Amino acid sequence: MTIYLDYQATTPLAPEAFDAMVPLLRDQFANPHSAHRLGRVAAAQVEVARAEILKLLPEGGRLLFTSGATEALNMAIQGAPSGGIVTVATEHAAVLDTVEAQGRAGRDVAILPVGSDGLVDLDQAAKAIRPGVALVAVMLVNNEIGVIQPVAELAELAHRAGALFLCDAVQGYGRVPIPPLCDMVAISAHKIHGPKGVGALWLREGVDLTPVIHGGGQEGGLRSGTLSPALCAGFGAAARLMRERAETDRAHVESLWTAARDLFSQWTLNGSETCRYPGNLNLRRAGVDGARLLSECRDVAFSLGSACASGSGRPSHVLRALGLSDAEARGSVRIGFGRYTTLAELEDAARILNEAAQIWAP
Repeated sequence: MTIYLDYQATTPLAPEAFDAMVPLLRDQFANPHSAHRLGRVAAAQVEVARAEILKLLPEGGRLLFTSGATEALNMAIQGAPSGGIVTVATEHAAVLDTVEAQGRAGRDVAILPVGSDGLVDLDQAAKAIRPGVALVAVMLVNNEIGVIQPVAELAELAHRAGALFLCDAVQGYGRVPIPPLCDMVAISAHKIHGPKGVGALWLREGVDLTPVIHGGGQEGGLRSGTLSPALCAGFGAAARLMRERAETDRAHVESLWTAARDLFSQWTLNGSETCRYPGNLNLRRAGVDGARLLSECRDVAFSLGSACASGSGRPSHVLRALGLSDAEARGSVRIGFGRYTTLAELEDAARILNEAAQIWAP
Protein backbone atom coordinates (compact mmCIF):
# COMPACT_ATOMS: atom_id res chain seq x y z
CA MET A 1 0.00 0.00 0.00
CA THR A 2 1.34 3.43 -0.97
CA ILE A 3 2.04 5.93 1.82
CA TYR A 4 0.52 9.27 0.87
CA LEU A 5 2.72 12.29 1.68
CA ASP A 6 1.65 14.85 -0.94
CA TYR A 7 -0.86 16.96 0.98
CA GLN A 8 0.14 20.17 -0.81
CA ALA A 9 -0.90 18.69 -4.16
CA THR A 10 -4.24 17.50 -2.82
CA THR A 11 -5.70 16.14 0.41
CA PRO A 12 -7.70 12.94 0.96
CA LEU A 13 -11.44 13.55 0.70
CA ALA A 14 -13.02 13.70 4.15
CA PRO A 15 -15.74 11.04 4.59
CA GLU A 16 -18.06 13.77 5.86
CA ALA A 17 -17.56 15.77 2.67
CA PHE A 18 -18.32 12.69 0.57
CA ASP A 19 -21.51 12.04 2.55
CA ALA A 20 -22.63 15.65 2.05
CA MET A 21 -22.23 15.32 -1.70
CA VAL A 22 -23.99 12.02 -2.35
CA PRO A 23 -27.64 13.14 -2.00
CA LEU A 24 -27.02 16.08 -4.31
CA LEU A 25 -25.42 13.85 -6.93
CA ARG A 26 -27.98 11.07 -6.71
CA ASP A 27 -31.35 12.55 -5.72
CA GLN A 28 -31.39 16.36 -5.43
CA PHE A 29 -30.13 16.96 -8.95
CA ALA A 30 -32.04 20.15 -9.79
CA ASN A 31 -30.33 23.21 -11.21
CA PRO A 32 -29.76 25.58 -8.25
CA HIS A 33 -30.54 28.55 -10.47
CA SER A 34 -34.03 27.28 -11.37
CA ALA A 35 -36.99 29.04 -9.79
CA HIS A 36 -39.07 25.95 -9.03
CA ARG A 37 -39.14 24.25 -5.63
CA LEU A 38 -36.52 21.62 -6.43
CA GLY A 39 -34.20 24.31 -7.72
CA ARG A 40 -34.69 26.35 -4.56
CA VAL A 41 -33.90 23.29 -2.43
CA ALA A 42 -30.61 22.83 -4.30
CA ALA A 43 -29.86 26.55 -4.03
CA ALA A 44 -30.40 26.39 -0.28
CA GLN A 45 -27.68 23.75 0.00
CA VAL A 46 -25.31 26.03 -1.89
CA GLU A 47 -26.01 28.86 0.55
CA VAL A 48 -25.47 26.61 3.58
CA ALA A 49 -22.06 25.72 2.16
CA ARG A 50 -21.26 29.36 1.40
CA ALA A 51 -22.02 30.33 5.00
CA GLU A 52 -19.73 27.58 6.36
CA ILE A 53 -16.84 28.61 4.14
CA LEU A 54 -17.22 32.27 5.13
CA LYS A 55 -16.72 31.40 8.81
CA LEU A 56 -13.00 30.90 8.16
CA LEU A 57 -12.62 34.15 6.22
CA PRO A 58 -12.48 37.79 7.38
CA GLU A 59 -15.77 39.44 8.24
CA GLY A 60 -17.43 41.87 5.89
CA GLY A 61 -17.18 40.15 2.55
CA ARG A 62 -18.91 37.95 -0.01
CA LEU A 63 -17.94 34.61 -1.47
CA LEU A 64 -18.07 33.68 -5.15
CA PHE A 65 -17.84 30.00 -6.06
CA THR A 66 -15.46 29.09 -8.88
CA SER A 67 -14.09 25.93 -10.48
CA GLY A 68 -10.95 26.23 -8.37
CA ALA A 69 -8.29 28.62 -7.12
CA THR A 70 -6.75 29.11 -10.57
CA GLU A 71 -10.00 30.57 -11.85
CA ALA A 72 -10.41 32.65 -8.68
CA LEU A 73 -6.93 34.12 -9.05
CA ASN A 74 -7.49 34.87 -12.74
CA MET A 75 -10.78 36.59 -11.90
CA ALA A 76 -9.09 38.74 -9.27
CA ILE A 77 -6.04 39.71 -11.32
CA GLN A 78 -7.73 40.22 -14.69
CA GLY A 79 -10.78 41.87 -13.19
CA ALA A 80 -8.98 44.29 -10.88
CA PRO A 81 -8.82 48.02 -11.66
CA SER A 82 -6.16 49.08 -14.16
CA GLY A 83 -2.73 50.02 -12.87
CA GLY A 84 0.51 48.39 -11.83
CA ILE A 85 0.80 44.95 -10.28
CA VAL A 86 3.27 43.81 -7.63
CA THR A 87 3.75 40.14 -6.79
CA VAL A 88 6.45 37.77 -5.52
CA ALA A 89 8.90 35.52 -7.37
CA THR A 90 7.74 32.41 -5.47
CA GLU A 91 4.04 32.70 -6.30
CA HIS A 92 2.09 29.87 -7.90
CA ALA A 93 2.01 29.79 -11.70
CA ALA A 94 -1.67 30.75 -11.59
CA VAL A 95 -0.52 34.15 -10.33
CA LEU A 96 2.82 34.55 -12.11
CA ASP A 97 1.56 33.52 -15.53
CA THR A 98 -1.56 35.67 -15.24
CA VAL A 99 0.49 38.67 -14.11
CA GLU A 100 2.92 38.08 -16.99
CA ALA A 101 -0.01 38.11 -19.41
CA GLN A 102 -1.21 41.38 -17.91
CA GLY A 103 2.29 42.78 -18.38
CA ARG A 104 2.22 41.85 -22.07
CA ALA A 105 -1.09 43.68 -22.28
CA GLY A 106 0.58 46.87 -21.07
CA ARG A 107 0.33 46.87 -17.28
CA ASP A 108 3.44 47.67 -15.23
CA VAL A 109 4.60 44.58 -13.33
CA ALA A 110 7.08 44.26 -10.46
CA ILE A 111 8.21 40.87 -9.14
CA LEU A 112 9.63 41.02 -5.61
CA PRO A 113 12.58 38.74 -4.83
CA VAL A 114 12.82 36.64 -1.69
CA GLY A 115 15.73 35.85 0.60
CA SER A 116 17.32 32.48 1.17
CA ASP A 117 14.57 31.83 3.72
CA GLY A 118 11.89 32.36 1.08
CA LEU A 119 10.53 35.53 2.68
CA VAL A 120 9.96 38.94 1.16
CA ASP A 121 12.02 41.87 2.43
CA LEU A 122 9.51 44.47 3.59
CA ASP A 123 11.84 47.40 2.83
CA GLN A 124 12.15 46.25 -0.78
CA ALA A 125 8.39 45.74 -0.90
CA ALA A 126 7.76 49.27 0.36
CA LYS A 127 9.85 50.69 -2.49
CA ALA A 128 7.93 48.71 -5.10
CA ILE A 129 4.42 49.23 -3.70
CA ARG A 130 3.94 52.90 -4.49
CA PRO A 131 1.17 55.12 -5.92
CA GLY A 132 0.18 53.87 -9.37
CA VAL A 133 0.14 50.26 -8.24
CA ALA A 134 -3.43 48.92 -8.38
CA LEU A 135 -2.93 45.36 -7.14
CA VAL A 136 -0.57 43.48 -4.85
CA ALA A 137 -0.84 39.67 -5.02
CA VAL A 138 0.93 37.53 -2.43
CA MET A 139 0.55 33.92 -1.28
CA LEU A 140 -0.07 33.32 2.42
CA VAL A 141 1.56 29.86 2.69
CA ASN A 142 3.87 28.83 -0.12
CA ASN A 143 2.74 25.64 -1.82
CA GLU A 144 6.26 24.33 -2.40
CA ILE A 145 8.24 25.28 0.70
CA GLY A 146 5.53 26.13 3.25
CA VAL A 147 6.88 29.54 4.32
CA ILE A 148 4.37 32.11 5.57
CA GLN A 149 4.76 35.55 4.03
CA PRO A 150 4.12 38.74 6.07
CA VAL A 151 0.75 39.22 4.43
CA ALA A 152 -0.67 41.67 6.97
CA GLU A 153 2.29 44.04 6.55
CA LEU A 154 2.20 43.74 2.77
CA ALA A 155 -1.54 44.44 2.72
CA GLU A 156 -0.95 47.57 4.78
CA LEU A 157 1.67 48.74 2.29
CA ALA A 158 -0.79 48.10 -0.53
CA HIS A 159 -3.51 50.16 1.12
CA ARG A 160 -1.11 53.06 1.77
CA ALA A 161 -0.40 53.12 -1.97
CA GLY A 162 -4.12 52.94 -2.82
CA ALA A 163 -3.88 49.37 -4.13
CA LEU A 164 -6.00 46.28 -3.55
CA PHE A 165 -4.43 43.26 -1.87
CA LEU A 166 -5.06 39.75 -3.22
CA CYS A 167 -4.11 36.79 -1.03
CA ASP A 168 -3.65 33.29 -2.45
CA ALA A 169 -4.70 31.41 0.70
CA VAL A 170 -5.04 27.98 -0.92
CA GLN A 171 -2.50 26.32 1.38
CA GLY A 172 -3.33 28.43 4.43
CA TYR A 173 -7.14 28.51 4.53
CA GLY A 174 -8.34 26.82 7.72
CA ARG A 175 -4.77 26.35 8.95
CA VAL A 176 -3.25 29.83 9.21
CA PRO A 177 -5.29 32.92 10.16
CA ILE A 178 -6.05 35.10 7.13
CA PRO A 179 -5.23 38.75 7.94
CA PRO A 180 -8.36 40.93 7.92
CA LEU A 181 -6.65 43.58 5.77
CA CYS A 182 -6.94 41.39 2.66
CA ASP A 183 -9.27 42.68 -0.07
CA MET A 184 -9.51 39.44 -2.05
CA VAL A 185 -8.77 35.85 -1.05
CA ALA A 186 -8.58 32.77 -3.29
CA ILE A 187 -9.19 29.31 -1.81
CA SER A 188 -9.68 25.73 -3.01
CA ALA A 189 -11.73 22.82 -1.65
CA HIS A 190 -9.41 19.94 -2.46
CA LYS A 191 -6.61 21.36 -0.31
CA ILE A 192 -8.81 21.04 2.82
CA HIS A 193 -10.19 17.51 2.33
CA GLY A 194 -12.96 18.67 0.01
CA PRO A 195 -13.68 17.71 -3.62
CA LYS A 196 -11.69 18.76 -6.67
CA GLY A 197 -13.33 21.09 -9.15
CA VAL A 198 -14.54 23.81 -6.79
CA GLY A 199 -12.91 26.84 -5.22
CA ALA A 200 -13.89 30.35 -4.27
CA LEU A 201 -12.93 34.00 -4.40
CA TRP A 202 -13.72 36.14 -1.35
CA LEU A 203 -14.23 39.86 -1.94
CA ARG A 204 -14.27 42.49 0.77
CA GLU A 205 -17.42 44.62 0.85
CA GLY A 206 -17.04 47.46 -1.63
CA VAL A 207 -14.56 45.59 -3.84
CA ASP A 208 -15.89 44.97 -7.31
CA LEU A 209 -14.33 43.41 -10.39
CA THR A 210 -14.81 43.45 -14.12
CA PRO A 211 -16.19 40.00 -15.06
CA VAL A 212 -13.90 37.81 -17.14
CA ILE A 213 -16.60 35.16 -17.74
CA HIS A 214 -19.90 36.22 -19.28
CA GLY A 215 -23.18 34.37 -19.50
CA GLY A 216 -26.13 33.91 -17.19
CA GLY A 217 -24.94 36.36 -14.55
CA GLN A 218 -24.65 33.88 -11.68
CA GLU A 219 -22.60 34.68 -8.55
CA GLY A 220 -23.51 38.32 -8.50
CA GLY A 221 -22.78 38.73 -12.19
CA LEU A 222 -19.08 38.08 -11.65
CA ARG A 223 -18.90 34.37 -12.42
CA SER A 224 -21.46 33.09 -14.87
CA GLY A 225 -22.10 29.38 -15.10
CA THR A 226 -24.21 26.71 -13.39
CA LEU A 227 -22.93 25.80 -9.95
CA SER A 228 -22.64 22.21 -8.76
CA PRO A 229 -24.56 22.00 -5.46
CA ALA A 230 -22.77 18.72 -4.70
CA LEU A 231 -19.29 20.24 -5.03
CA CYS A 232 -20.34 23.29 -3.04
CA ALA A 233 -21.78 21.08 -0.29
CA GLY A 234 -18.59 19.03 -0.14
CA PHE A 235 -16.57 22.25 0.12
CA GLY A 236 -18.83 23.50 2.91
CA ALA A 237 -18.57 20.25 4.87
CA ALA A 238 -14.78 20.29 4.53
CA ALA A 239 -14.64 23.91 5.74
CA ARG A 240 -16.80 23.06 8.74
CA LEU A 241 -14.45 20.23 9.68
CA MET A 242 -11.42 22.50 9.33
CA ARG A 243 -13.03 24.86 11.83
CA GLU A 244 -14.26 22.20 14.25
CA ARG A 245 -11.02 20.16 14.14
CA ALA A 246 -8.64 23.13 14.06
CA GLU A 247 -6.87 22.46 17.37
CA THR A 248 -6.78 18.68 16.93
CA ASP A 249 -5.39 18.95 13.39
CA ARG A 250 -2.85 21.59 14.43
CA ALA A 251 -1.49 19.49 17.30
CA HIS A 252 -1.32 16.40 15.10
CA VAL A 253 0.57 18.16 12.31
CA GLU A 254 2.99 19.78 14.74
CA SER A 255 3.75 16.40 16.31
CA LEU A 256 4.42 14.93 12.87
CA TRP A 257 6.68 17.89 12.03
CA THR A 258 8.74 17.31 15.18
CA ALA A 259 9.09 13.63 14.34
CA ALA A 260 9.93 14.35 10.70
CA ARG A 261 12.78 16.71 11.58
CA ASP A 262 14.42 13.83 13.45
CA LEU A 263 13.59 11.21 10.84
CA PHE A 264 15.12 13.34 8.08
CA SER A 265 17.99 14.76 10.13
CA GLN A 266 20.51 14.20 7.31
CA TRP A 267 18.54 16.45 4.97
CA THR A 268 18.64 20.27 4.75
CA LEU A 269 15.40 22.22 5.09
CA ASN A 270 14.51 24.60 2.26
CA GLY A 271 12.99 27.86 3.47
CA SER A 272 12.50 29.39 6.89
CA GLU A 273 12.28 26.95 9.77
CA THR A 274 10.20 29.29 11.95
CA CYS A 275 7.93 31.26 9.59
CA ARG A 276 6.20 28.27 8.04
CA TYR A 277 3.29 25.86 8.09
CA PRO A 278 4.61 22.64 9.70
CA GLY A 279 2.72 20.26 7.40
CA ASN A 280 5.10 21.10 4.54
CA LEU A 281 8.63 19.69 4.64
CA ASN A 282 10.77 20.67 1.65
CA LEU A 283 14.19 19.04 1.91
CA ARG A 284 17.40 18.63 -0.07
CA ARG A 285 20.37 16.32 0.23
CA ALA A 286 23.69 16.48 -1.58
CA GLY A 287 24.11 13.85 -4.26
CA VAL A 288 20.39 13.03 -4.44
CA ASP A 289 18.44 13.24 -7.67
CA GLY A 290 14.83 13.92 -6.70
CA ALA A 291 13.32 12.51 -9.88
CA ARG A 292 15.27 9.28 -9.53
CA LEU A 293 14.34 9.04 -5.85
CA LEU A 294 10.69 9.44 -6.79
CA SER A 295 11.04 6.63 -9.30
CA GLU A 296 12.84 4.33 -6.88
CA CYS A 297 10.47 4.89 -3.93
CA ARG A 298 7.22 3.86 -5.58
CA ASP A 299 5.54 2.97 -2.29
CA VAL A 300 5.71 6.59 -1.12
CA ALA A 301 3.71 9.37 -2.77
CA PHE A 302 5.71 12.58 -2.36
CA SER A 303 6.58 15.43 -4.67
CA LEU A 304 9.41 17.34 -6.28
CA GLY A 305 7.45 20.58 -6.07
CA SER A 306 4.18 21.90 -7.42
CA ALA A 307 2.01 19.20 -9.00
CA CYS A 308 0.89 21.78 -11.56
CA ALA A 309 4.46 22.06 -12.92
CA SER A 310 5.49 18.41 -12.63
CA GLY A 311 6.99 16.85 -15.73
CA SER A 312 8.41 20.12 -17.05
CA GLY A 313 11.97 19.00 -16.36
CA ARG A 314 12.85 22.50 -15.13
CA PRO A 315 14.15 23.17 -11.62
CA SER A 316 11.53 24.68 -9.33
CA HIS A 317 11.26 28.44 -9.78
CA VAL A 318 10.57 28.67 -6.04
CA LEU A 319 13.79 26.91 -5.07
CA ARG A 320 15.78 28.90 -7.64
CA ALA A 321 14.34 32.10 -6.12
CA LEU A 322 15.86 31.03 -2.79
CA GLY A 323 19.28 31.01 -4.46
CA LEU A 324 19.63 27.24 -4.76
CA SER A 325 21.70 25.87 -7.62
CA ASP A 326 20.08 23.67 -10.26
CA ALA A 327 21.67 20.64 -8.61
CA GLU A 328 20.34 21.60 -5.18
CA ALA A 329 16.87 22.24 -6.59
CA ARG A 330 16.85 18.92 -8.41
CA GLY A 331 17.97 17.21 -5.23
CA SER A 332 14.99 18.55 -3.29
CA VAL A 333 11.76 16.78 -2.37
CA ARG A 334 8.51 17.96 -0.83
CA ILE A 335 6.89 15.87 1.87
CA GLY A 336 3.38 16.92 2.90
CA PHE A 337 1.32 15.43 5.71
CA GLY A 338 -1.87 16.21 7.57
CA ARG A 339 -5.02 14.99 9.26
CA TYR A 340 -5.00 11.38 8.11
CA THR A 341 -1.23 10.77 8.20
CA THR A 342 -0.07 8.44 10.97
CA LEU A 343 3.29 8.50 12.71
CA ALA A 344 3.89 4.91 11.59
CA GLU A 345 3.37 5.92 7.95
CA LEU A 346 5.81 8.81 8.33
CA GLU A 347 8.40 6.54 9.93
CA ASP A 348 8.05 3.91 7.21
CA ALA A 349 8.32 6.55 4.49
CA ALA A 350 11.41 8.07 6.07
CA ARG A 351 13.10 4.67 6.21
CA ILE A 352 12.33 4.03 2.51
CA LEU A 353 13.51 7.47 1.37
CA ASN A 354 16.62 7.51 3.55
CA GLU A 355 17.71 4.05 2.43
CA ALA A 356 17.29 5.01 -1.22
CA ALA A 357 19.03 8.39 -0.76
CA GLN A 358 21.98 6.75 0.99
CA ILE A 359 22.96 5.09 -2.28
CA TRP A 360 23.82 8.45 -3.86
CA ALA A 361 24.48 10.73 -0.89
CA PRO A 362 28.15 11.26 0.00
